[in-house]
Amino acid sequence: MSKLIHTPALAGITDHNPTSATFAIEPLHPGYGMTLGNSLRRVLLSSIAGAAVTGFRINGISHEFTTVKGVKEDVVAIMLNLKNIRFKVFSDEPQTITLNKKGKGVIKAKDLQLNADTEVVNPDQIICTVDDEKATVSIELTVETGRGYRPLDEQGSGRKVSDMIMLDALYTPVLRVRYKVENTRVGQMTDLDRLLITVDTDGSITPRDAFEEAAAILVNQYTALAGQTRVEAAPQLSADGTGELIGGEGEEPAELMTSIEDLNLSARTTNALVNNDIHTIKDLISLSEAELRDLKGFGNKALDEVKEKMAELEL
Repeated sequence: MSKLIHTPALAGITDHNPTSATFAIEPLHPGYGMTLGNSLRRVLLSSIAGAAVTGFRINGISHEFTTVKGVKEDVVAIMLNLKNIRFKVFSDEPQTITLNKKGKGVIKAKDLQLNADTEVVNPDQIICTVDDEKATVSIELTVETGRGYRPLDEQGSGRKVSDMIMLDALYTPVLRVRYKVENTRVGQMTDLDRLLITVDTDGSITPRDAFEEAAAILVNQYTALAGQTRVEAAPQLSADGTGELIGGEGEEPAELMTSIEDLNLSARTTNALVNNDIHTIKDLISLSEAELRDLKGFGNKALDEVKEKMAELEL
């Protein structure tokens, strides 16, 4: 019986609607359903990049404990409504969004005057209600990108003018994450885990993108801690129609186990790959182009040489 920990697979994705999906991960080593489920949930809720309103100013208003002439809601209510507007921001720089509305009626997020780097996800979000035909509402918003939660006491440095009202910012676009672990079997192995994790977002990011970003964050964190240590993993387990195990070591395509030294690459490129613990074609094709660029001693010429060789081998 193998003592190696096999790697799981993303067995399926069930889309409930554009902002909610369930990911099925199986088969997992016994106990790893809870391990992966808890870590993914924590990262999804705390570390996915998003955008939020971090401050606003209303013409003629100097603080939040007051009212706006001709507006039904007070400034505190307007502040809460502004925090509920969800944005997509395509820049790392703070964005300034304005709103100028005259006359009676309900003002919504779709009335904001956006720039090329911002997009409102929920345009029907109400900002305030004007009940005076002669009233004019002028609001300026500051929208920033970030991760997790930034409390109000850390926002002071962003105050541009004295009448700017700062807000605590909840950047995360993931609203809720639920997971459960079930038993599953592959062939004669009956103690494996199946992880079902459901991700709900605010619409500024898809559940799939949020899930993949969370997994990538965990990979980066654990890779940094692992140093040069590498643990051999057992092949992925799956089952055919008869329930027999497939994916054993003997079924690995022979060409993937070809040594790097046998590819007739330049000595410099070969040494760079070997020094980074890449010894076979299988090791090589498991890395993305960005990961190859990050290898120590691996430059653009080496990358071009590897890409040409992979194209030649039709990999």
